[in-house]
Amino acid sequence: MRLSTVILPIKRWHEGGRDVWQRAEELGFNTAYTYDHLTWRVPFRDGPWFGALPTLTAAAGATTRLRLGTLVTSPNFRHPVTLAKELTSIDDISGGRVTLGIGAGGTGFDATALGQQPWTPRERADRLGEFVPLLDRLLSEGEVSHAGTHYSAHEARNLPGCVQRPRLPFAVAATGPRGMRLAARHGQAWVTTGDPKISATGTPAQSLDAIKGQISRLADAGAEIGRDTSTMEKILLTGFTPDRPLDSLAAFQDFAAAHAELGITELVLHWPIPDTIFAADQKVFEQIAVEGLSA
Repeated sequence: MRLSTVILPIKRWHEGGRDVWQRAEELGFNTAYTYDHLTWRVPFRDGPWFGALPTLTAAAGATTRLRLGTLVTSPNFRHPVTLAKELTSIDDISGGRVTLGIGAGGTGFDATALGQQPWTPRERADRLGEFVPLLDRLLSEGEVSHAGTHYSAHEARNLPGCVQRPRLPFAVAATGPRGMRLAARHGQAWVTTGDPKISATGTPAQSLDAIKGQISRLADAGAEIGRDTSTMEKILLTGFTPDRPLDSLAAFQDFAAAHAELGITELVLHWPIPDTIFAADQKVFEQIAVEGLSA
């Protein structure tokens, strides 16, 4: 099992932003991700919030070992052609350290910031179902043309391509059947936050059962196309289950052991932010980063 973190892009780069990414590398995290949103929920909506891809570009120049990624990018305000160009550039600048976390997105602020009406769940799934295969091609092939329902490309060139071959890895966030099939077909990893219905009122045991069921459905989706998903990376973005893994080192180790048994291969912890849902003791957090997986 690997341990990673997600750093929300809320600090000016030269006023503490760079320091957090460098500290994440010093602590030994495998990957540092960031949310790819235009803004996020209260209280973040009314405060500083910087772009994910420029932030990752800056982080690539400020670190040497740490993998970098989005958790997650969505079609809400992205287009595959321009996204592919930006990802290829960041992959080059970082020396091949980028992972793209990608999902269908939601109905929050991103969904209406460009002036459009929010898409229904089916419309979001339709768009993701076209977005991911096209992005796969754009990052793998030198030139791509495609005429789709939602996205098109005309002789889109993406040379010299990714440092990582055949392209940088995709971590597909999915819980529904269509998303699971996308993850099984195009993903090097699968991402979950657990079951949102259990987050507020359920128990840790119920959450484990729900995630176990999700992993089983991912296996079924893989079986449909002849892929053994047991070899896929399975990422849990923590903070949205009933557990409290950041309360202590012991609490984290119990949490990690239970999820490792299910087949989760990477845990992602939110970098602590005081006075928010991601508040945590920084000293405990750093102790977990250093010693959390030692047992």
